[in-house]
Amino acid sequence: MPDLDSAGLSAKVLTVSDGVAHGSREDRSGVALVELFEAAGYEVVEQRVVADGVDAVAPALVELAAGFTGVIVTTGGTGFGPRDLTPEATRSVIEREAPGLAEAMRLVNPLGRLSRGVAGTIGAALVLNAPGSPKGAVECTEAVLDVVPHVIRLMADAPTDH
Repeated sequence: MPDLDSAGLSAKVLTVSDGVAHGSREDRSGVALVELFEAAGYEVVEQRVVADGVDAVAPALVELAAGFTGVIVTTGGTGFGPRDLTPEATRSVIEREAPGLAEAMRLVNPLGRLSRGVAGTIGAALVLNAPGSPKGAVECTEAVLDVVPHVIRLMADAPTDH
């Protein structure tokens, strides 16, 4: 079994929400993800909020991934609302898709079947789309957190046990 220790790994959290971006709603899912990562031993190096929509999310992901080795989790915009376009924005900027991670994230809860989230890479950054509810964001991220360190080490071309 590869060493999947998260020590020394970095995370970034991107909350995608018109309400949070405009100050009419509190960012509970972003906070919940930061707490999850910190409890798992990650250093959260950035937390950002953007409005829904491809035009806000895609450039934010590119900026967050630039020169970054680690995991970026988006929260919000994965459902069926007219402005829920986080998967489309993510697909427009990722270089390689990681469908197994997105599928594992959906399987943790029956409501996960309603998530259109994707996973993939931009450079040495792994991008995961999580739902906008705090519980859903944490559950879906926890579903793959055990393998994220291995993915990051592979992308960074660090030695692994295989």
